[in-house]
Amino acid sequence: MKSCWIIYNGSLTSDKFADQARLVGEAAIKAGVEVLLLRNNELPMDLQEPIHNPPSFVIFLDKDILLASYLKHNGIPVFNDPDVIETCDNKAKQYLELANHKIPMPKTIIAPKVYPKFTIRDSGYYEIVLDQLGLPMIIKEGHGSFGMNVYLIETEEAFYEKVDELRGVDYVFQEFIETSRGRDLRVNIVGDEVVAAMYRHSETDFRANITNGGTAEVVELTTEQKQLAIRAAKAVGAEFAGVDLLYGENEEPLVCEVNAAAHIRNIFNVTGINVADAMISYILEKLD
Repeated sequence: MKSCWIIYNGSLTSDKFADQARLVGEAAIKAGVEVLLLRNNELPMDLQEPIHNPPSFVIFLDKDILLASYLKHNGIPVFNDPDVIETCDNKAKQYLELANHKIPMPKTIIAPKVYPKFTIRDSGYYEIVLDQLGLPMIIKEGHGSFGMNVYLIETEEAFYEKVDELRGVDYVFQEFIETSRGRDLRVNIVGDEVVAAMYRHSETDFRANITNGGTAEVVELTTEQKQLAIRAAKAVGAEFAGVDLLYGENEEPLVCEVNAAAHIRNIFNVTGINVADAMISYILEKLD
């Protein structure tokens, strides 16, 4: 009988993270897998001791990349791979990979590293960014979930305030896709297949995330949307992914971002599809 650990973060107080683990755990149990739900802080990374009674595999629902790497180095298959989690967790790094694979996305400029006590305010760099992207634009921190740490910048004053605030932080400047204001697609990928998708929209926010007040409904994807979502997941090496697509000119799909540990409760509530069933089936087939 195969066994798995499902790992989520122990420091986050919202129940949505434990709920995600339970939802995946239910799918694994249904498939005949022995399941243990674990917070990341319940697994001491003792580098002098082997892991006793390791599982057949780990489903990693956290961004504790060091723990994921520790488990991988101990010979345990980890889904998604720690390198994938790290790439997706830093959006600046993710966009490098997407661009390298020629994935259609908004025009993006990665901000240079600026140390917290210093500035490049008088170098002329920011004027170039403003000239190339115009206003409004998006400034997006490298790290952030549920649409957080994403800012719609509409004035030069707001632009300079934000870049001063973000000294020492990885972030990107990105073209604002007006045709996708308040609407996007979430597409869940497992392996090479689209498992579920939903259309998200908001009347009150430029972001469509449900966490930020958006609503969602079932959607029938076009072939182009499906193919792009699959290409984006493969570009970052993700076996499981929640790919967010924007609507460009003439409804052309553009990749907003790829999530390596996408939450699946909302898409389950909207579509009735538990993406975890496909995840477990994929893992068991791969390990056999």
